[in-house]
Amino acid sequence: MARYRHVDHSPRLLPVDLDAQLVPGSFAHALHHLVDRLDLSAFDAHYRNDDNGAPAHSPSMLLKAVLLRY
Repeated sequence: MARYRHVDHSPRLLPVDLDAQLVPGSFAHALHHLVDRLDLSAFDAHYRNDDNGAPAHSPSMLLKAVLLRY
């Protein structure tokens, strides 16, 4: 089983709430909710950081970054 880093959408060091920045009806808001519904468990087999190694970034977070970039 792959270990992923926890994504904190309300960090303590930033004075903004990142979830509040996603305006309902915008492309970023729709993409955030659509990617969370995708089954990305096929990527888990490629990670070999169960016992050692650093936690990886989650595939959903990386896919959101790539799609938002385009």
